[in-house]
Amino acid sequence: MPISETDRPPANDRLAASLFAEVLIAEQLSRNLIGKALPRGMQISHFSVLNLLAHVNEERTPAQLAQAFHVTRGAMTNTLSRLEWAGHVHIRPDWDDARRKFVSISPAGRAARDAAIAAFMPLIAQVVRDIGADKVRTALPVLRELRIRLEDSDG
Repeated sequence: MPISETDRPPANDRLAASLFAEVLIAEQLSRNLIGKALPRGMQISHFSVLNLLAHVNEERTPAQLAQAFHVTRGAMTNTLSRLEWAGHVHIRPDWDDARRKFVSISPAGRAARDAAIAAFMPLIAQVVRDIGADKVRTALPVLRELRIRLEDSDG
């Protein structure tokens, strides 16, 4: 029995489903690609925190980091504990508020982050070369707006 027009999802719904399916699959495949290239023992969550701390080059509280990555404070505490154990971050108390802590990247953490980038950058650069720089430049504004809209709805 053929599907009637009233039973068929609107075109925008099908487009939205296709977009999110591609984004989710690309995310999983890219995490797999990067995860395999990371130095032994480093997870993507570890790299992400080190990368953010290297970029901002300032201390952050665990709560600020949790908010930046849209994860719970407990999840961020776990990641930070592992990074501290590996010597990749320094965690110090806030001298004005003993309940709060500050996190900064250590020299070993910066070296680990740099090693991770050196390991996976050739792989992702090759993907961009294969797709074509112009196509990637065209896709970036759409992906950026998608991210911003999803962040705005993440209340």
